[in-house]
Amino acid sequence: MYKNFHINDINLTKYLFFTGKGGVGKTSTACAMAVALADNGKKIMLVSTDPASNLQDVFDTELNNKGVKIEDVPNLTVANFEPEAAASEYKESVIAPYRGKLPDVVIQNMEEQLSGSCTVEIAAFNEFSGFITDKKAAEEYDHIIFDTAPTGHTLRMLQLPSAWTNFISESTHGASCLGQLSGLEDKKDIYKNAVENLADGEKTTLILISRPDTSALIEAERASVELQEIGVENQLLVVNGVLQSHDDDLSNEIYNKQQGTLRNIPEGLKSLEIFEIPLRPYNIAGIENVRSFFSSGDIKYIDENIDIKKTVSLGKVVDDLYNSDKKVIFTMGKGGVGKTTIAATVAMELAKKGKRVHLTTTDPAAHLSFVIDESFGITISNIDEKKELERYQEEVLRKARETMSDDDIAYIEEDLRSPCTQEIAVFRAFAEIVERSNDEVVVIDTAPTGHTLLLLESTQSYNKEIARTQGDTPESVKNLLPKLKDDKLTEVLIITLPEATPYYEAKRLQEDLERAGIFSKWWIINSSFYATSTTNEILKAKAANEVQWINKISEVAEGKAALIKWTAEDLKGENLSELLN
Repeated sequence: MYKNFHINDINLTKYLFFTGKGGVGKTSTACAMAVALADNGKKIMLVSTDPASNLQDVFDTELNNKGVKIEDVPNLTVANFEPEAAASEYKESVIAPYRGKLPDVVIQNMEEQLSGSCTVEIAAFNEFSGFITDKKAAEEYDHIIFDTAPTGHTLRMLQLPSAWTNFISESTHGASCLGQLSGLEDKKDIYKNAVENLADGEKTTLILISRPDTSALIEAERASVELQEIGVENQLLVVNGVLQSHDDDLSNEIYNKQQGTLRNIPEGLKSLEIFEIPLRPYNIAGIENVRSFFSSGDIKYIDENIDIKKTVSLGKVVDDLYNSDKKVIFTMGKGGVGKTTIAATVAMELAKKGKRVHLTTTDPAAHLSFVIDESFGITISNIDEKKELERYQEEVLRKARETMSDDDIAYIEEDLRSPCTQEIAVFRAFAEIVERSNDEVVVIDTAPTGHTLLLLESTQSYNKEIARTQGDTPESVKNLLPKLKDDKLTEVLIITLPEATPYYEAKRLQEDLERAGIFSKWWIINSSFYATSTTNEILKAKAANEVQWINKISEVAEGKAALIKWTAEDLKGENLSELLN
């Protein structure tokens, strides 16, 4: 439908930023671009700021944050930042001056405020702003390629005057991601230059990476609009993983589904130049595969065996939830892994076994009603994320306006656009539903992260200790946190895919939950080609490449992993039972 991606078709600027949701192929595309340009004689620096980066595996080389020359690609230097380590150091530099001077509960609250994804992103920006403003690097390299671009939220925050005050020690409004910039006054000019360079279309191109599925394209549209709002307008879209060869039932279904999605691409992306990269039957690791990524569909099998006994069916997971009499069940995982479908299946099957079940979701109501309805013996509610967020934002801003300056209000307004704030707003609505449903099983699709739970808990302690209670924690939330930490009542199902990025992201999610004391027993590996009987050569090779990730997940899950086969049809109603086997 669109022309194949080739570097000769692109107006190449000095700085090339790749962005898109996890697992769409940002790293693969950025690496292939870097190697292709280096092979053409250009001097290239490739920089990753992704916490789940697998650049070391791609180039089979130990990397650092300064840059390492790649032996097999003479013109290429690769740097791999560790934003989480940088965030840790940064967090300590902000908090250290207050240790011993403020009560422990206040320190705990500050630590949690600085533990979110926003802080990790600021720390990453702190690292790469050096590269984008470094005159020496600009002279030395023809192109500097960044795997993972900053979000519009982070960039807008960097432009606000209030962001540069020591906000965390003074803030009382109860929002979620404060103080990331306190203590960075000396970097203000560097950041300003970095943001200006990003918005300069002569210097910077933003390459949005997506897959031919609806959730990835919606995320690409959101990133595109957010970044256009702050002047980053030189953009193009690359759709990765388009199946072009189809010759059995499964591959025909996938082909038709992908083409339907591409025909209905979101409005906000239609004005961009759009390219596609065919679905490759190999993982992008090793120089040979990176070099062939843009041009070759040769079949390359990874020869690794699987002990299929290590995985069970989703039916076994439902039996376990029933037998252990769980009252609150969350499905958690990144967007696009199938949380809604699995939550609906679990709810329906528990109802069949005689449980009273309530299913709640933040998924748009139309989608959920397409999957399941109340005729299957469950009650359903839908949380409107937008409305909940607006309600929460207005409440916080109303209180903030009583005491704060316009500059500070601008900072709070930006802070309230962060992902953490949305989770907190939605979580309050979840809390009300769970409290209302003490006598039935509540299945919750899309849950807050461990960081958000800890933030709510630490803010609650903070508000108890300090008599400043703007941004009150509702009673329903106070009651819910202890319930969520009770492993006899609550369980999280971690949903993932048999691929590198979804695996690493799910692993981080599990660590977050452990930090928050939330019980998680089962990992669900969704949409597996390995579990199908496809005869299509490309899909068979993809299936073979899944084995290493299924093995890794089984190991982390200590054998508590369920495997669900890839299906092209939109499962709904009674058909959801097909996922059980």
